[in-house]
Amino acid sequence: MPCNALLLLSRLLLAALFVPSGFQALSDIAGTTSYFAGLGLPLPTLAAWGTGLFELIAGLLILVGFQTRIIALLLAAFCIVAGFTGHYGQGGDDAMLAFLHQQMLMKDIAIAGGFVALAMAGAGAWSADGRVAAT
Repeated sequence: MPCNALLLLSRLLLAALFVPSGFQALSDIAGTTSYFAGLGLPLPTLAAWGTGLFELIAGLLILVGFQTRIIALLLAAFCIVAGFTGHYGQGGDDAMLAFLHQQMLMKDIAIAGGFVALAMAGAGAWSADGRVAAT
C-alpha cells in the first residue's frame, strides 16, 4: 500500500511541472515561439505548438497513470534534449547566469532520472495502468 501511495505522489509531483508548463506554452504561443527562435531552433512556431502539446498531454497521462512506462521514457528523453538545448553553454561571460543555466541543466537531468525510475517501477495500482492490469 505505501508503494502505491508513493508512486501516486511521484506522478503528481512530476505532472505538476509539465501540465502547467504545457498549458502556459499553448496559452502564449507567440512568446513560446519567440523563445524557441532565440535559441535558434528551426521552425520555432511548430516547435512551440509541439512542445506545448507534448508537455500538456504527456503530463496529463503521467498524472492519471496511463501508458506510464512509455510516457515516462519519452519525458526523460524530452528533459535531456530540452536541458541541453535550452541551458548547455548558456550565460556567456556572466558567471552567475552561466551558473544558473548549469543548475537548470542539472535539474532537467535529475527530472529525467525521476522519469526513468517511474518507467522502471510503473504507475502502481492507483492508476489507469493499474486498473487495466487488475481486470
